[in-house]
Amino acid sequence: MEDEITLPKHLGFIVDGNRRWAKLRNLPTMSGHMKGLAVVEELAVDIIKRGIPFASFYIFSNENWGRSEKEVNYLMDMTRKNLDRLAKRFKKENIKCVLMGRKEPIADDIWAQILHAEEITKDCTGGTIGLCFNYGGKQEIADAMTKILAENPGKTEVSVEEIEQNIYHPEVPSCDYIVRTSGEQRISGFMLWRAAYAEFCFYEKLFPDLKPEDLDNILEDYASRQRRYGK
Repeated sequence: MEDEITLPKHLGFIVDGNRRWAKLRNLPTMSGHMKGLAVVEELAVDIIKRGIPFASFYIFSNENWGRSEKEVNYLMDMTRKNLDRLAKRFKKENIKCVLMGRKEPIADDIWAQILHAEEITKDCTGGTIGLCFNYGGKQEIADAMTKILAENPGKTEVSVEEIEQNIYHPEVPSCDYIVRTSGEQRISGFMLWRAAYAEFCFYEKLFPDLKPEDLDNILEDYASRQRRYGK
């Protein structure tokens, strides 16, 4: 299929529906998050194998710290237990892994795992997966501005090009297509800078229910769009 249709260069996913997936099955909320992580892993590998060079997943926003202490602690423990394994899987599949987000208030041991994941996959050439962890679109732009002004004392004007060069992992291009699962129709701060001319898909299925055939549908929908870039 991927040889016959136009593929996006950067496909973004707003991961939504993990908790509802668990609730519908009378399972603990945490089961939904674990299932969601498994889908992220398999979907990421599938996307790169189809010839899409960049994909990103919004897995934990800087606003998610406001969830219950129990849920946040579980998510952090889940990260501790799975990030090294996920990085090794990506390395095996020749996939570069980049973590897009800010350090504070991530625990030092998790941050060390993040840096390790980036280090061991940095030379992979098959494609790049961006995991948006402790990420916020407004914060990303604010951090870019802070960096520019700190490096240029007295500067009074900042260009679009300068911001693009200082957002998280500037080598990751703008999104062509952003998919939010669970039917919700909002972007929740995802990739605000990179979403300027993105196409959007609000997919009805809950994220843990996604299968390879859903990716077929999503990519076929993207190929049917006529992108005008404001023209």
